[in-house]
Amino acid sequence: MGHVSTTSQGSARGHDSEVPTADRDVLVVGAGIVGLSTAYALTRAAPGTRVTVLEKEPGPARHQTGRNSGVIHSGIYYAPGSLKARFAVQGAAEMVKFCAEHGIPHEVTGKLIVATEREELPRLHALIQRGRQHGIPVRELGPAQIAEREPHVSGLAAIHVGTTGVCDYGAVARQLARLAEDAGAEVRYGAQGTVTAVDRRPGRGVAVRTADGRVLRARALINCAGLHCDSVARLAGDPAPARVLPFRGEYFELVPSREHLVRGLVYPVPDPAFPFLGVHLTRGVDGGVHLGPNAVPALAREGYTWPVISGSDLGGLLTYPGTWHIARRHWRYGAGELRRSLSKSAFTSAVRRLLPDVTEADLRPAPAGVRAQAVLRDGSLVDDFLFAEGPHTVHVLNAPSPAATASLPIGREIAERALAAMAP
Repeated sequence: MGHVSTTSQGSARGHDSEVPTADRDVLVVGAGIVGLSTAYALTRAAPGTRVTVLEKEPGPARHQTGRNSGVIHSGIYYAPGSLKARFAVQGAAEMVKFCAEHGIPHEVTGKLIVATEREELPRLHALIQRGRQHGIPVRELGPAQIAEREPHVSGLAAIHVGTTGVCDYGAVARQLARLAEDAGAEVRYGAQGTVTAVDRRPGRGVAVRTADGRVLRARALINCAGLHCDSVARLAGDPAPARVLPFRGEYFELVPSREHLVRGLVYPVPDPAFPFLGVHLTRGVDGGVHLGPNAVPALAREGYTWPVISGSDLGGLLTYPGTWHIARRHWRYGAGELRRSLSKSAFTSAVRRLLPDVTEADLRPAPAGVRAQAVLRDGSLVDDFLFAEGPHTVHVLNAPSPAATASLPIGREIAERALAAMAP
């Protein structure tokens, strides 16, 4: 979700007499699902709060929110006590209820997590225990039971997770925008929503300049800018403790004549060393079956294909120590992901671990997404939600999967922090 222009980072101070101004209580940067959920939560927690959402795209949910497989995650993967675990378990139930109340396409399908190698069995059993710790309904399955649920899927053992589902997150974001606007919030798109400068005003809040020359003053700024969140933090004068490294997730989909090969959701057992879940199979609300994603470094924050390169983004990545630490530590894993990116045959082989009957001819390219992965200077991948706060500012610096699933409780958490930041 890009919402900041890095071509102009001058101060917004001193221009109030030259350009139109507007006074608000809260400015939210980013109209992805987290930013819109936050705006919605603010209007509910503090009715009458003057909220403006700024988004550089012509509409909501144009980046991470609108470019994923639409899974409502159960929370089974996440460590007890983490924000991800708390938000996901609570958020999954709330998301299903929200979709039902507002007529948004969704389905609680459950999913299989399948072990295809013996060395994966201990990790599968650990997930069973973790699911039970979270109160998530899980059931162990053998090969015959796997075949009953997914006749074309092969595995040594699996678990069925009952609370996983799918929905249309783009539709959720659009509904959140409508609800926030109905409650008095404003959402600005395009040049009116492109942030070019941020100035902190001691004792008075913040002032933001947008690409159309306007200055907006507010008591608090909430940074939900996704792929550009660290850039927004720097504009505000709050050095981010981590840098966003964009990882592109590439998908294929089954051709219509082969969609019958997958009935629901099928995942591999994840590697605990990485926050990525590996290539999985997802039947969406439209009946299509997505395969993927992989995870390869993107050459631009919005680098949805290999030819898309940003010199400034790439330069920032190459000069950041964390990039080189990751490269040295995980080059073998990265080489495998790169091979699957460049070779349809290699990608098909990854799919065939779960779905042996699939062939290259069964796969066709589908739109990719880019994940805003926060990375520390020592190369550590930030695995949980990361918030940072400064005077009159709240920055969401890492909102990993399951951010869409958990967007309703996350929005309330951010709104609470912002209301505290508004206090004198």
